[in-house]
Amino acid sequence: MRVLAFGDVHGDQGLVKKLADRAEKEHVDLVIICGDFTHFDKSTDNIIGPFKKKHLKVLLIPGNHETVATADFLAEFYGVKNIHGYSVKYGDVGIFGCGGANVGPNFVPDSEIKSLLKQGFDKVKYLNKTIMVTHVHPADSEMGKFTNFFEGSKGVKESINELKPDILLCSHVHEAEGIEEMIGKTKVINVGRAGKIIDL
Repeated sequence: MRVLAFGDVHGDQGLVKKLADRAEKEHVDLVIICGDFTHFDKSTDNIIGPFKKKHLKVLLIPGNHETVATADFLAEFYGVKNIHGYSVKYGDVGIFGCGGANVGPNFVPDSEIKSLLKQGFDKVKYLNKTIMVTHVHPADSEMGKFTNFFEGSKGVKESINELKPDILLCSHVHEAEGIEEMIGKTKVINVGRAGKIIDL
């Protein structure tokens, strides 16, 4: 399975169109949006539609710029899946997630992040490969060193240590776009606005 994951487009329709074109050109099977696809719940037009027009499967989670309600509305309107606290299965791959962040207007405490991630993970933990999707980066990570404003999430870090997913896809820290690191046996990728293609 080939995945295109990105976050932090903040309503940039031109960038979304380029990402949709790239997904089609690169024969992507699944698009994962790691939150902050709006600018404070505004600019929702043409954010999901370009991918649906190309008949691509889409998963999303909210970031700290949009509410769960906005993510749910867009998911229902476009027939895609919001995996905030949920999971999906594709063959032997399980994907689970939690949106929001431990900072900003759509604050989610670390304890809730951890609980929602476990809730999704428990449905797919028997599968061969598990992918965790968050908006916020883990605490005490390399990508956290790129910002003085956004502390990483202890809930995400503890979930990595306890659930041991194969991959964590996140965004949030714009300056850390493209950074990859290992935490235990989990590969952590900040997918950023430019997006990252991952072969699973």
